[in-house]
Amino acid sequence: MASRDTHNLRAVLAVRGFRRLLGTRLTSQFADGLFQAALAGSVLFNPDRHTSALGIAIGSALLVAPYSLIGPYVGVFLDRWSRRQVVVRTNLLRAVLVIPTALFINAGGEGLGFIVCAFAVIGLNRFLLSGLSAAVPHVVEDRRLVTANSLAGTLGSICFSSGLGLAAFLVHSTVSVGDGGYAVLAAVAPIGYVTSAVLARRSFRVDELGPDHVERECKTSMGSALAAVARGMGDGLRHLGRRRGAAYAMAAKSGFRVFFGVLTLAMLLLHRNYFVTDNDVQDSITGLVFVVAAASAGVVTAALVTPPVTRRIGGWRWVSVLLLGLAVALLAFALPFTEVLLVVAVYFVNIASQGMKIVVDTAIQHECADEYRGRVFAVNDTTFNLTYVAGMFIAALILPANGHSPFAVVSVAIGMAVLGAWYAVVAGRWARREGDDIAQPVPAPVPTSV
Repeated sequence: MASRDTHNLRAVLAVRGFRRLLGTRLTSQFADGLFQAALAGSVLFNPDRHTSALGIAIGSALLVAPYSLIGPYVGVFLDRWSRRQVVVRTNLLRAVLVIPTALFINAGGEGLGFIVCAFAVIGLNRFLLSGLSAAVPHVVEDRRLVTANSLAGTLGSICFSSGLGLAAFLVHSTVSVGDGGYAVLAAVAPIGYVTSAVLARRSFRVDELGPDHVERECKTSMGSALAAVARGMGDGLRHLGRRRGAAYAMAAKSGFRVFFGVLTLAMLLLHRNYFVTDNDVQDSITGLVFVVAAASAGVVTAALVTPPVTRRIGGWRWVSVLLLGLAVALLAFALPFTEVLLVVAVYFVNIASQGMKIVVDTAIQHECADEYRGRVFAVNDTTFNLTYVAGMFIAALILPANGHSPFAVVSVAIGMAVLGAWYAVVAGRWARREGDDIAQPVPAPVPTSV
């Protein structure tokens, strides 16, 4: 089994198109880490401000709302426009928009201008990531999609975390903790966005990443375009309704994201107000560095384990095991509320998170036709973020100011167990009915560029 996994990994990395697509993703996500660290730091870890649980939830909603608002429209355009052009142009536009955002941070302003620019930079990232996910089947064989998604998702998360880690290091060593320092961090991000755009433009032809039928000229009014988007989303949802394996997997991940939102806010509050008693922002950031490191380790572990496990037992069984196992891990490692054990809990949470993401992405790519794939990924991204925000607001209502709540941990653990049991029943029934396991694609080679 190990030799087969190594063979699949080498086969995927041998594809020049995949390597270049991966480089495009990694440079952009590293820049995202820097930029979002600057945004979060200016609000959460600024000595001039003391943010409440509700304030953190609202701030997080502002960060992810662009994904949810733009998401329904992204898929339709990804199924109409050249995905290579989408990647190039959104990266360049984001690079431009980061500059005024950094100026707003430096001025200490959080008014309408700051919100609009931050919304635009983060929202446009939806085009990039959805486009890259929809493009993977154009450069990788269908039977190796699990390995490709595992590698891309893992390295992407590591690069994003590396951007966060670099930001934390710079705050400790070079830039100041305050508006000026966070503005400097944000201003560095355009380097990564421009690099990503250049890589995509030089690596692929206009039509190489799909969709299979690009509408190059679309001279319609704004009203007609919006109506076409609504009809297209309806088509995408109906297509997903006929692909129950992918739909059940997306539903399980959405439920998981609600609980993930609760855990995220609890972790932020614990490191902001519980483990640090003297309001020392530097100590708060240091504690979160270990959390980010554990999260990255969990992502790597999931990437190494998920492909061989899903080939052996099927994706639906693996998702069920992840959810049920995480319920036990939370009770064992999160409930004592010690910093060391919470880091271990974060490790297991991210194994489950990344393992589920790999299974869901592969299910969508494998089951959904290419002309609908962009729209389905957009629906997936929208629910991914809306459920996370919902979890954050639920946590803001039930958590104390310092985040210490055994009730919340036990409730989340029970919720994970119930979700895992439900998914095992419905997905297992569907898999047996179809005679195929979710995220266990059949060999169906597609053209690749080597």
